[in-house]
Amino acid sequence: MAQNGRVRVAVDAMGGDYAPGEIVKGVVLAARKGDVELFLVGSTNILEKELAGYELTNDSSIHVVEASDVIKENESPVDVVRRKPNCSVVVAAKMVKSGEADALVSAGSSAAAAISAIQYMGMVDGVYRPAIVGSMGSFAPNTVMVDLGANVDCKPHQFLAFAIAGSVYAKKFLNIADPKVALLSTGNEENKGSEAVRETYSLLKNSGLNFIGNIEGNDILSGKANVIVCDGFVGNVLLKFYESIAGYAKDWTVRKLKKCPPLGALVKLLFNGLFPATKILSETEKRGGGILWGVNGVVRIAHGASRAPQIANAIESAKEAVKAEVVESLKLELAKLNQGGKL
Repeated sequence: MAQNGRVRVAVDAMGGDYAPGEIVKGVVLAARKGDVELFLVGSTNILEKELAGYELTNDSSIHVVEASDVIKENESPVDVVRRKPNCSVVVAAKMVKSGEADALVSAGSSAAAAISAIQYMGMVDGVYRPAIVGSMGSFAPNTVMVDLGANVDCKPHQFLAFAIAGSVYAKKFLNIADPKVALLSTGNEENKGSEAVRETYSLLKNSGLNFIGNIEGNDILSGKANVIVCDGFVGNVLLKFYESIAGYAKDWTVRKLKKCPPLGALVKLLFNGLFPATKILSETEKRGGGILWGVNGVVRIAHGASRAPQIANAIESAKEAVKAEVVESLKLELAKLNQGGKL
């Protein structure tokens, strides 16, 4: 952290559907809290013009860092990181590696952010692939799921690392002393699920974690488990379905009540103001959500369609992750299992 105690966050200003305008606006929103030092990484000319539209004090905590290259649509993330070492997300990752920043935030290509982090920050010992952990929000406030999209095909030892990361998340952000860990499968029985899931069951049972067995899809929001482990294919599909529920439910209800406009208006009010599903997206963005676990540094991946408030939230959760020392905590948990010969 900076000498003044502020967490330093390098923001990929050129990544995201609405970059750089909404990224810059989100950084300005975050800077107004006064507890972070922010580095906008991208084309200096473009970013300085964007910043000129805001009133900033002389001691502003926003700095512009030059990155001459930009990732274009349809470019391979692996190729980009190799061929464009001066693109914004790579420069931001290098800043974390060198100690100039404490965390990286990007709403650009999640694959490019992950590859940049792996290449320049490295992986924590005992973790071979990074994973994304996220909260399930109001419907299950004490439940997190991992992985939410970083890995499609996983091996049993990777599932075990995911479970450890999820447990650290639950301890640090949900204040749960001994999180209950479950494996998402097609049945409660030990012999259910794919071959990788069945092998993982045995690993988790002997891991020393508070493993409660398999759970099925209908138990995701039940609160039975604090940490639900699955591969990134399943997790990402589930998360996006979950985040879409509110909009479809509201539209369906309004259509059913179209013959009675006053009731339709009341439904919209209830959905927008009270029904927790409308808050799912913002809630999964907060409380450490979207952190890329397993890399040797704090990396926060935001939705590509993030607007300024979501970028500010992403910066906030990155700051929280740094202050909670999540990387160091993950290393300690992995070291315990490694000493016990369980990794």
